[in-house]
Amino acid sequence: MARQRPDGERPVVLLTGASTGLGLVIARQLLARDRYRLILTARRESLGRFAASGIHESRHVHLRPLDVTLPAEREAVVAEADAHWGGVDVLVNNAGVAYRAVVEHVRDDERFAQLDINFLSPMELARLCLPSMREKRAGRILNVSSVGGMMAMPTMSIYSASKFALEGATEALWYEVRPWNIHVSLVEPGFINSSSFQNVRFTELAKEARDRPDVPYAAHYHFMGFFIERVMQRVKATPERVARKVLKTMERRR
Repeated sequence: MARQRPDGERPVVLLTGASTGLGLVIARQLLARDRYRLILTARRESLGRFAASGIHESRHVHLRPLDVTLPAEREAVVAEADAHWGGVDVLVNNAGVAYRAVVEHVRDDERFAQLDINFLSPMELARLCLPSMREKRAGRILNVSSVGGMMAMPTMSIYSASKFALEGATEALWYEVRPWNIHVSLVEPGFINSSSFQNVRFTELAKEARDRPDVPYAAHYHFMGFFIERVMQRVKATPERVARKVLKTMERRR
């Protein structure tokens, strides 16, 4: 059971993947609003990025290690919010990663790693936050997906699978928790004009194959590399614009 929160105390926002990319921009915009208690999380080895970005611990800002794939770290960050601040009011599942490879170049462990970060872990964080939200009969869960959850392209099969799964589960959750006044939202940005957006991972077999013209899937790797490069030259969406959309969604009444 979450600690009872005194009237007037700030709502608690838990943001994952907050030390870089879109997550960092969301964190900065939340800080500028100065109306929330923020739990900003990142993998332990990435916590130093907060200080480098001018973000430090304060009365209403808490920097916590969170590898979203580690059950102990997920449980610890939610338990702390329950014990000290009345539970999480807003969960923003932003942490994610993109693997690129054709299906034949994805091993089972790589497939699981993609699904774990982009789908299984956000759902587990939601599960941990829901009891206190139901107790308060209020809350919001916002999952950051992408256009990859609405369409699939060559070399993006496991990424799209993870985002399709996130979208389906989010839609079901929307129905499930409505009786407790818990709002569930999904944000689906397309290409973002950001260096971190282009920071994708290739599976081991894809690394070996993507620059070799003699492999069976060379055309797919070449086309997708060319396609992404051309799109990025024209894309107008910035992390700042997407973050504003995230906060607008987070703060709307329904």
